[in-house]
Amino acid sequence: MPAAVVAVGAIVVSPAAPVTAQNRTAGTGAQPCPTVEAPTRPGGTPSPPPVGPAEAAVGGAALATTGLVVPAGTPTAPAVTATSWIVADLGSGQVLGGCGPHEHRTPASVQKLLLAAALLPRLDPTAAVEVTRDDLHDLDPASSLMGVVAGGRYTVEELWLGLLLESGNDAANVLARLGGGAAGRPGGVQVMNEEAARLRANQTHAVTPSGLDGTDQYTSAYDLALIARATFEHDDFRRYIATRTASLPSAPGRSALTLTGDNTLLGSYPGMLGGKTGFTDLARQTYVGVAERDGRTLAVTLLGAENAPLGSLGEATALLDWGFALAPDEAVGHLVSPDQANQKKDERAVAAGDEGPGTGTYSPSVLSVVVGTVAALGTVLVGVFAGWRRASRRMAG
Repeated sequence: MPAAVVAVGAIVVSPAAPVTAQNRTAGTGAQPCPTVEAPTRPGGTPSPPPVGPAEAAVGGAALATTGLVVPAGTPTAPAVTATSWIVADLGSGQVLGGCGPHEHRTPASVQKLLLAAALLPRLDPTAAVEVTRDDLHDLDPASSLMGVVAGGRYTVEELWLGLLLESGNDAANVLARLGGGAAGRPGGVQVMNEEAARLRANQTHAVTPSGLDGTDQYTSAYDLALIARATFEHDDFRRYIATRTASLPSAPGRSALTLTGDNTLLGSYPGMLGGKTGFTDLARQTYVGVAERDGRTLAVTLLGAENAPLGSLGEATALLDWGFALAPDEAVGHLVSPDQANQKKDERAVAAGDEGPGTGTYSPSVLSVVVGTVAALGTVLVGVFAGWRRASRRMAG
């Protein structure tokens, strides 16, 4: 959603001090992140569950830090107000650097990328859906909206455009309800969380489909890189996120709409493929962007940024410039693959003696049948050979 919009939602705030690089790393031995002090920062922060050591090391042991992690001997990372960030190569899967990569943060509207990753494969873009009053009843009119109306019919593709260009919270509710099937919008949120688990985005938990603040809703800079990689694998998503404007015609029950993308660096940053902004009072400014240059496709994700002095877009630009200046083989970790998760699940199933269709591996139960069959065949062959020897001896006598 545009940075100027203040979203209203269920918010859990602790009386803790503001999150800054200095107090976040104090006493941990972590290298402080280069930080620009913001003129103002809220006095409270979310209180998400702590990140366990094993989860903090996903993607590499060097990423298990609350502070800065960058390749040795590389140029100094830019100073930003964002309390956590990552720069990663989506092609090679290398993580080039980051600040508190696995730290829990509040997503705001960048959570809409998880909605897209979860539901793009499930929904027919040509299908039409009628908007209901329940889709709209809990939305603040001052929040980011596409402009759909109850009783109007819109195609799924139009809703995706409204979601990504206007950061439409109304479009998010409709898409989640449609993707949730009989379970409705809560079912769509459940699909989002299942997709996060499939991607091994362990620090991500969705409560709302739009990113409006909700109790126990959080993500991390590392997880957002995994989610960005998943969304940009879809041709439809790449087309939607690269769209500047879209005109939706009027129809019975609905007025014409003109959708205009918010400023996500399209056309202003060289090679920018698209990006998504977010803002709530709790999350502050958040951003995910992907740019392509010299055969490399880099993603930048940042959370907890402030309006001044650069804002999330200025900080994203600085981080992308830093990433593109690094040699292609410079890395501090890697983006894990869903295939790795499936492989580990299969290995655990084999070790436990479970059978599963389509795993591509032999389970112990199947293997025992094969071994038993071979053993029985061996017994028969031994008997046949012994009988042949006895008959040969009788003939020779």
